[in-house]
Parts: sequence; structure tokens; C-alpha cells
Amino acid sequence: MTRSGPWRSDAARGRVLGRGRAPARVLLTWVLATLALVGLDRWLGGFAMSAWWQPPLAALLLGLLAGVVWPLVMRVALPLALFTLGVGSFLLLGAGVLAISFAIPGVVVADLGTAVLVVVAMAAVTAVVSSALAVDEDEVFFRRARRRAVRAASPGPCPAGVLFLQIDGLGADTARRAVRDGSMPTLAAWLRSGSHTLTAWHTDWSSQTGASVCGILHGSNHDVLGFRYYEKDRDHVVAVSHPADAAEVERRHSDGRGLLAVDGASRGNLFSGDAPHVSLTMSALPLVTARRSLRRRERVGAGYYAYFANPVNAVRTLGVSLADVYRELVAAARQRRADVRPRVSRGGIYPLARPGTTVIARDVVVAAILEDMLAARPVVYADFLGYDEVAHHSGVERFDTLEVLRSIDQQVGRLARAAGLAPRDYHLVLLSDHGQTQGEAFAQRFGETIGSFVGRHCGGSPAPGQRGPEPRDSRRPAEGWQVASALAEAASGPGPIARRLRERVESAGADEHTHRTPSGEPGRVARVAPGVVVVVSGHTAGISFADLPGRVPLEEIERHWPDLLPALVDHDGVGFAVVHSEEHGPVVLGRDGLHRLASGEVLGEDPLAPYGEHAPALVARVSSFPHCPDVMVNSRYDPDTDEASPFEPHVGSHGGLGGPQQRGFLAYPRLLRPPGEIVGAEQLHRVLRGWLTELGHPEPDGRGARVGPDSPAALRDRSRV
Repeated sequence: MTRSGPWRSDAARGRVLGRGRAPARVLLTWVLATLALVGLDRWLGGFAMSAWWQPPLAALLLGLLAGVVWPLVMRVALPLALFTLGVGSFLLLGAGVLAISFAIPGVVVADLGTAVLVVVAMAAVTAVVSSALAVDEDEVFFRRARRRAVRAASPGPCPAGVLFLQIDGLGADTARRAVRDGSMPTLAAWLRSGSHTLTAWHTDWSSQTGASVCGILHGSNHDVLGFRYYEKDRDHVVAVSHPADAAEVERRHSDGRGLLAVDGASRGNLFSGDAPHVSLTMSALPLVTARRSLRRRERVGAGYYAYFANPVNAVRTLGVSLADVYRELVAAARQRRADVRPRVSRGGIYPLARPGTTVIARDVVVAAILEDMLAARPVVYADFLGYDEVAHHSGVERFDTLEVLRSIDQQVGRLARAAGLAPRDYHLVLLSDHGQTQGEAFAQRFGETIGSFVGRHCGGSPAPGQRGPEPRDSRRPAEGWQVASALAEAASGPGPIARRLRERVESAGADEHTHRTPSGEPGRVARVAPGVVVVVSGHTAGISFADLPGRVPLEEIERHWPDLLPALVDHDGVGFAVVHSEEHGPVVLGRDGLHRLASGEVLGEDPLAPYGEHAPALVARVSSFPHCPDVMVNSRYDPDTDEASPFEPHVGSHGGLGGPQQRGFLAYPRLLRPPGEIVGAEQLHRVLRGWLTELGHPEPDGRGARVGPDSPAALRDRSRV
């Protein structure tokens, strides 16, 4: 969106009003701060002012401390504020208040705790004044920063920058309803003004952030099978949210030509997109913890400076975080009272942890983006996690989830207004990495986890705690197992594919499984049965036979674990399972049919039919990955209810095929070339890269960069051989 966008007139008007209001704002803040100090003198023990002239002088000095001295101190003390999420900043400011008390005769501040309370009260007064006067804090920040940077050279003529703002987990259909129903007023205003267009894109089979963001930012998500997946050759479960694993995944997929390689910024992402400017980016953390030289990359907290330089931000964020905890407790209680289904437990530490994504990370990311715009960085990619986090626990379109979505939309509007004040033009692109499909969790619905189920049918006995949590209802505590039994028995006997699999086993004979690890010792990854590993990722589960090298074919699975495949395809929570046949290549097995992907031959009912026209190609691609599990399972999707049962304890979930999880959204300025149909994150990367090229951004050359084995450059070279 350029400066002629729908918010430009408001931003320009705000500058004029801001100039006129600045002296009045300073005067009013000073008067109210003085009155607050008088009130603290009467109310707060350990704080005293004996003369009439002391409160106004102290208020003036405190204002200078917060507005002039503190931003300079934060350039040195930023790590303390960063690693204490702002609490350290109050301690430092409290020390400053103690120093002021020594400088003004007759002022008494008993200790550091009293000084911190004074700081909090003063910051609250400033926040109230700003809200009462509707002061645009971003405008104030930009004006002050411009004055500080007056010696810097003008960026000169340059193409418009782009902010790619990702709302994690927001499906295209939910986005359209949110626009219609008022939960996303900023996006709705763009669409109604004609500045933007809203469309959908189809995810890969692995519809989760790891595969999507890796593909979007680096142009390749080859061999990224889920948010968690098992690598048999290393006996290791990759978790893309773990710093070391995220760094390894990026190393494999980076070739120096990522979406953000040309002076871009990555904010709040799993991967960097080869950006030289990063913060809250998981793949960059090992570099920081190892204290290696980042060379082109800035230090970890540089993007947070604008946030922590203003003590008002910490007070505001603390207040909003407490309000968010309250909203979570109220929403969970309402769900329990109304017996809303599906639902999961939302107790324990979760109410306190939720503001980490819905408030704190959001605010810090926004502050970093403001810094990026001030620095005129050409491209920024940021991830807002709050909606995805709450949708997992509350539901895809429950009232408290939509409130979180509204708060993200408000921040998008804030960034749009700030874009009109930046030293270069900016376009804003909104997108998501996937959607979410709602449904009762597998373990709640059937009384055991998918791991326990697989273990039982592979000759193992579940370890204590292996079984999934029983569904709980305070009014009907004894009915959980009865419901699970009734659902399991509702399937009227074994289906034709299960019968055929059993017949094949009976005719060939079953071999006892005698394989062991080469060392004879247990593997590092937990086994659900001897030699059997199950790793879940939302609506998918990977089953690997750790003792057997390579991809174990269907025929060998039938010999060693004869009960597994028939039980899987007949289970009411399983939509389909993918195995590799020595005779037919990759085969998709369902309850009432099978699909041979290499030939396209379907016997019986096509198990992929409920999952859309792109399902065969997407499944075949994953089946060709080097680390594809021996059996890949996708949950059953019911088109009539638009629900599926995830293998993790979530209400809204994703990670596989079936329903809204497959459809992310994309809202882009109309002046950009329409992308057409987008299937897969790698194609979305090419669309976004094409838009940057269309706007005049240089293509990254990747010169001097290490080329990962799964990067676009490496895959192109292999395809030519």
C-alpha cells in the first residue's frame, strides 16, 4: 500500500494535530505527574515530599529521565530489559528515581521497591494521557527518531518496501467471515476501498508452520514432514520449534537467496529467510547462544530497542497481559458451564503463558517492525502467533479467539498508519501459513492416543501414562469410556481393504519380528512397541520401524506387524495411511478403497476423495521424501460436519489434509500482479519473490553463501543430473 492508501489522509492529519498538541500534551503530563506524586506522598509509605515545590520539580526530572536519559541508557542496558521481558527496565528506572530523590533536598524514597512503584505510577499517568488525547505514539516515535537520525543520509529513490505480515493459522474461510462480521475491520476497510484483494492458497500436505514458512521464506520445504518428525538415520525427532533443529532445517534449505536476503528483516519467525536483521527468530538462536560472530546480522535485541526505550510500553503490556489472563479464565469457565464441545483442558500454567504470544511477543514484533520502517528496510516478514495459539485451545471461531484476531488486526492498522510516516513507501501484504480444522481430539474421542493404538497392534504394551487422557465431564464422569466404545463399535465390522490386508497376511504367513538396533541398546527416541516409533504433528502421525533401515515396504510390514495396517485403515479416526509397496510404489490405503499413486489406479472408493483434487500429488511428493516415515497417517475428515480429530490435544488443529487447514489466506494490494492458483508454500514463495522483483527489488545472488542440500539451488542441480 502506497502513501495514497486509505490511511494516508489520517496519518497526515495526525502529524498536524500532533504538532499542535505536543506542548499541551507535555504540560498536561507534567501537571498530572505532579498531582500523582502528591497522591503518592499521601498514600505510599516510604515516599515523602515535605515542600510544595518538590512534586513539580520531581515530575520534571522524572520526565527528563524517561524521555531523554532512559533511551540512552537502554542502548547499553537493553539485554537486561530483553531477558526480563521489561521487568528489568523498571528496576533500572527505580534506581534512577532513587538518584533523583538524593538530588532534591527533602525528598525521601525509602528503598528500591518504593522507587519502582513510583516509576509504575508515572508510566501509567503517561499512558492515560496518551490515550485520553488519542496521541499517535508511533508518530511521536518517528518524529523523535528522525531528529536523532538527522545526520543520516536520505535513502534516495528506491522501490516501495513490503511488509509481509503473517497471521499464523488463520484460514481463508475464517478470514472472509471475520471481514464480514467485523472481527477484522482494518482488512475489511482495505477490501471495501478496493486497495487490496483477498484470495486463498492451498497448503502442502504438511499444513503447519515449519513446512509452510520454510517454503515461503527459503523457496524449499523438501523433506520437512511436520512440526515434529522422525529421522531414522539419526534416531532423532526433529522439532522445528527447537532452536537447534530449526537451525539445522534452515541450514539444509538455505542457499543465500531467501525472500529476505537483500537487507530484509525477520521478526518472530521459525526461519530467517536469509535476512541480515533478525529478532525472535528460532533458527538464529543457536548463533546467539554460541556467541558466534553474526557478521551482517544484528545483535539479538536490536529490534526491540523502540519497545523497551519507552517505559510506558512495559506498563501497557503488563496491563493488557493481565487482562488477557482474565479473559482466558472467563472464556474457559464459560465453555465448561455451557458444556461446549469440542474443548480441551485450559488450566495449569496455560492462562499465564497465553499472553506470551497474544500480547508480549505481538507488541515486541510490532515495535521491531516500526524500527524496520524507520530504517527504510526494503522487506520485512513477521509472524503473529496469537490467533493460532488460542484457536488450538479455544476453537477456530470461538468468541475469545476472534477477540485475539481483532487485536492483531488493530496492530496491522497501526502499522499501516505508521507506514505513511516512514522514509519510504510501503505495501502491506497479509497472509497465513495454513488454516485450522476443528474437532474433538483423537485421544478424547477414542480413549487412547494414536501412539498407544499403534503400540498395541505392534505387539507392545503401553507404558504407564502412554494411554491418552479419558474425556472428562463433571456431570457425567463415567460415560467417557462408554462413548469411546460405542464409537468404535459403530463401524459395522471390518471394511474390504482391511479384509484384503488380512487375507494377504494369512496367505503369505506372518514372521516374528526379531530385528534389533545394531548396538542392541534402546534408541534415544521412545518406542511405543519394540522397534516402533510414532511421532504426531497435528492431523498427521508418522510410524517408523526404527530397527529396519530405509523405507520399510508394505510387504515387510505385513510380515512383521500383520495387525497394524488392517487396524489402522478400519479405525474411525483414521482417514488414510500411506505406505510404499515393492510392487506398486506409494499406495494410499483407506477403509473402503486404495489409491496407487504411481499409476493413478483406484480400487474401491478413493480414500483421497474427501481431501481435494490436489491431494494425490501432495501425498505422492511427501512419499518421495528421504525421511518419509514407513507409514504416514492422516486423520479422518468428515465433510458433513467439517471436522476431524487431531492426534494432539487441540480443538483447532492443522498439520495434514482435510477441511480449512488446507486453505491459507492471502490479501495483497491490487496494483500487484494477481497470483492465480497457488498450491504449496514453494509456489507462494515464487509469487512473493515475483512481486518484489515487479516492484524493482534486486534479486539476491547468494554469493558466498553455503548451499544446503535441500535448498532450491541444490534441488535444481540434482534435477539436471
